Amino acid sequence: MSSESTAPGLEDEPGAAAKLFGDRLELARQYTADLARLGEALGLIGPLELPRLWTRHILNCALVAPLLKPGSVGDVGSGAGLPGLVLAIARPDSQLVLIEPMERRVDWLKAETDRLGLDNVLVVRSRAEDARLPVPLDQVTARAVTALRTLIPATAGLVRPGGELLFMKGARVDDEIAAASAAIRKARLRDIEVLTLGLGVSPEVTRVFRATVG
Repeated sequence: MSSESTAPGLEDEPGAAAKLFGDRLELARQYTADLARLGEALGLIGPLELPRLWTRHILNCALVAPLLKPGSVGDVGSGAGLPGLVLAIARPDSQLVLIEPMERRVDWLKAETDRLGLDNVLVVRSRAEDARLPVPLDQVTARAVTALRTLIPATAGLVRPGGELLFMKGARVDDEIAAASAAIRKARLRDIEVLTLGLGVSPEVTRVFRATVG
């Protein structure tokens, strides 16, 4: 990566990046550099994120990639492309549908998809509950969008029966699950579990709420 594309203050690339991205590492570097260079001005990331952009955001999202199946995966509230663009980079065998309601973020997602040359990304401007997709998704993910009691009813209808919800959550995910009991019953979710990813790999673990849509 050239010095011209490196934003001042950007965190050095952690060694774990090579393990998580493999032969797609250069694309991950380009995306990280683009987000570092343009993200704050576009309102995609905050002013304090550059010193932890790799560990807190890029690697945090990449840890979810092994959970994806080679099918269609929606990313609700995709925003800066976290995790949608990161997953599209790490898993070229999956088709990512980035669902985002805000026009300026949609413009960023489309432009960045073109810059990276990703052919496995579709950007849809919509709220999750209003999205009209040609076929049901195999999986849907979301990061830092809203609580499970709201997120589950907004997204479960996008997924085919037997498909999965993969939501990146914080340390209080168990409290969210308890508060979402009614939504879980209504969506007929089963095989509910919380996965902790990244132990021994990344400085920050990733917690994922995973459930199958009945």
